[in-house]
Amino acid sequence: MRRVLVLLLWACVASAATARGEDESCAPVDIAPGPAPAHERVHDYTPIFERCAREDESRLAIRRMSVNGTPLILTVDPQSLQTSLERAACWRCEETSDAAQAETRYLQALHPPQDPTRPPALVNAGLIHGAGDGAFVTGDLCPSRKPLDRGFFEKLAAQGPHTPVMLAVSGGWIARHGADFAWLREKTKAGALDIAWANHSFSHPYVRRLPDGRNYFLRPGVDVDREIFETEKLIIAEGETPSAFFRFPGLVADAALLERIRSRHLIALGADSWLALGLRPRPGAIVLVHPNGNEPVGLRIFSRLIDAGAMPLPLRPINQAP
Repeated sequence: MRRVLVLLLWACVASAATARGEDESCAPVDIAPGPAPAHERVHDYTPIFERCAREDESRLAIRRMSVNGTPLILTVDPQSLQTSLERAACWRCEETSDAAQAETRYLQALHPPQDPTRPPALVNAGLIHGAGDGAFVTGDLCPSRKPLDRGFFEKLAAQGPHTPVMLAVSGGWIARHGADFAWLREKTKAGALDIAWANHSFSHPYVRRLPDGRNYFLRPGVDVDREIFETEKLIIAEGETPSAFFRFPGLVADAALLERIRSRHLIALGADSWLALGLRPRPGAIVLVHPNGNEPVGLRIFSRLIDAGAMPLPLRPINQAP
């Protein structure tokens, strides 16, 4: 009997050690979507800017949080611009600054040289044309009551495995389209698409017939941090990772708003080929369509360009644009 008790005790100790080892694992974080609202799962969400190291790896952390009780950081690779959610306990981090990281590709994308050819009014705020050949396909998922245009994504997936696309998603769209969001995640898991999730604000503020200078994020009372962070928290709670990119609603901002976004370490992204407006793509184009059901004309133009071989190829990940 005594021997049995000893064996049981050792089994319990071994089990506990294994559980601790799994809890302390530094493997990639996999957050399963759940029925609980994002604010019940993602806590203590804080903007930071820290240089983090682990063995021979180095990242820049831009957010700190707790997800389902586990402390995490949102990191950016300073050269590839790839983001990842990491367990905070696995990294040694210390505060840094934009000046200290000025030579990295990430900070150069955040603070590009002034372009004297651009007008002072930022009606197409952010990066509007990418480097090199091909095209960067981006889709805006503004709040909409209409279903996702899944045919557009099937067309993309037909171009080859892991076809890249950046989706600038609003929190309001995710909240209303849980099944569509899950369908897009499955397309990524299956290897059909390679989706980068950009922030497009939470509520996408807009009042019909108001001039741009008093609309979108320029409306009085817009809480910019809430618009940013609530969307990021929702993306994370739904099992995905926010990218380092932000697209202003309506592509409208002023210089102060642009600096505000940069202070949160997000790269503002415009577009030079909004297809529904008749802006045809050339090599390096950042192509904009709306697959949220609100702008089918742009999707038809996209399909015609692909079928006619008039879309610059290859289709490239948005991380390669800056």
